Amino acid sequence: MPKFIIADTQSKKRIDQILVEVLNISREKIQALIKAGEVTINDKVPKPHTPAQLNDVVVYPKISTKLPKQEVSNVEIPILYEDDDLVVINKPAGLIVHRTNEIDVRPSVVDTLLKKYKGMKKIGDNPLRPGIVQRLDREVSGVMVVAKTQAMFEDLKKQFQDRTVEKNYTALVYGKLPKEHDSISFAIARSKSQGRMVARTGEQAGKDALTEWDVVDRFKNVTLVNVKIHTGRTHQIRVHFLAVDHPIVGDRLYRKKSMRHVKEKNLGRLFLHANSLVIHLADGKKKTVKAPLPKELKMILDALPRK
Repeated sequence: MPKFIIADTQSKKRIDQILVEVLNISREKIQALIKAGEVTINDKVPKPHTPAQLNDVVVYPKISTKLPKQEVSNVEIPILYEDDDLVVINKPAGLIVHRTNEIDVRPSVVDTLLKKYKGMKKIGDNPLRPGIVQRLDREVSGVMVVAKTQAMFEDLKKQFQDRTVEKNYTALVYGKLPKEHDSISFAIARSKSQGRMVARTGEQAGKDALTEWDVVDRFKNVTLVNVKIHTGRTHQIRVHFLAVDHPIVGDRLYRKKSMRHVKEKNLGRLFLHANSLVIHLADGKKKTVKAPLPKELKMILDALPRK
């Protein structure tokens, strides 16, 4: 029977959620397989909500794992800046950054870049994500840097760890923010019951996270903001804005079940765009790279009522 090992990006997620992402079949079918005892984690039969841990061995029945045919070569990724050491891209929404394991067949940023930069294959510390020092969620677009040399990979990795990289995003959030400028500093941790990240308050355990925002424009039921994150936690912006009762427009995971006087908008993506990134190049010079707001997001803004 086929098997795979749980990667760090899958750790602590529900096993049914992981298998939905890996096998691309419905959660109902996955849960039926699990309940029938056809899925094991480390030779033990789990429950659908059982959280998987890093390096767990998952065995599942042999079924089709093929996605509808997609030509990775047709995916266009604009280059915003490039030198001998790195490339900065404008990632399109709907494309994952890298595959989560060997049997993941979804097209990715890595697949597309490797067609042009074959030497990138050996860069980094994980063959599934060569050159990758940062990630953007699948439904997020915008500026993202990728290393082309091992020396630059280590340099960029340290810049992100030391928090010397400046990361700015454009986001549309539900509701009217009470201030023109503020910050959110709730710690973030993965929920054992919800299978997603959550904000922690008071003495609850979690990793420190700081999100700063400024209002750019105000509409009838939503607010456009520029967001600067000082840390890089998983789903940080999405978690933080949900925690203050202003979730990101288009977010189907971090959302409120109901919002008073506000009709939820299903955009098919998140209204979240990485608009600029400030890094240091190999020669130590500071470099700012910007990505314009995608056309589909501009069209949404143009159609929003103000009163």
